[in-house]
Amino acid sequence: MTQTPLESTPAPHHGAALGAFDAVLFDFDGTLADTAPDLAAAVNQMRHARGLMPAPYEKLRPLASAGARGLIGGAFGIGPDDREFAAMREEFLANYAANLRVETVLFPGIDAVLDDLDARGVRWGIVTNKVARLTDPLVKLMHLDTRAACVVSGDTTPYSKPHPAPLLHAAQALGVAAECAIYVGDDLRDVQAGQAAGMATIAAAYGYCGNVEPPSQWNADYVADTAATLFSLLQHVGQRT
Repeated sequence: MTQTPLESTPAPHHGAALGAFDAVLFDFDGTLADTAPDLAAAVNQMRHARGLMPAPYEKLRPLASAGARGLIGGAFGIGPDDREFAAMREEFLANYAANLRVETVLFPGIDAVLDDLDARGVRWGIVTNKVARLTDPLVKLMHLDTRAACVVSGDTTPYSKPHPAPLLHAAQALGVAAECAIYVGDDLRDVQAGQAAGMATIAAAYGYCGNVEPPSQWNADYVADTAATLFSLLQHVGQRT
């Protein structure tokens, strides 16, 4: 049977020197930026409007990388198949759009990672499942719009992660072969998308990692427990031996 892009076999990156790669792509929520406080506030605003107590932040934070689906599920116990979900999703997105950057910051140490890539002339980009009407203004508010070589949102292509299409689109935008790029993300879907695109993958274990399996079981090529570890892993990217 012919394989679909999502089922394609990844390149054998295990053990490969990271200097052999030309570009780095990052997930956004839970990888570059700690957006969970503002995302949790948006869904708790919905609970407040319904006369409910806020859902505990500790419960919502691990769900932030799953966006509206994860946060509405965590706060209200419903999923996309529920007849009320579509309207609640729009309510959530409107709440969030009105308060995109109240507490959102880059994760500690990520500035140093990006500064190092910039200083060495290594191109990097963002590939997120967040829709463009939220991604673009937030990236601009965080002053990353003039630094990122590409920004691919969840609705840039017809598919979102774990489909490889957004990552392949980003590689094309950067003018690099997919196998010459690295993808960093804090969700199993990020690793799956990277593998399907033929990219090397780094699991950002310092992020939200809201999956049942721990990042060590995602079969990523590398695991970064901290931003400092990520810095070390990426320090030689762009340097061909």
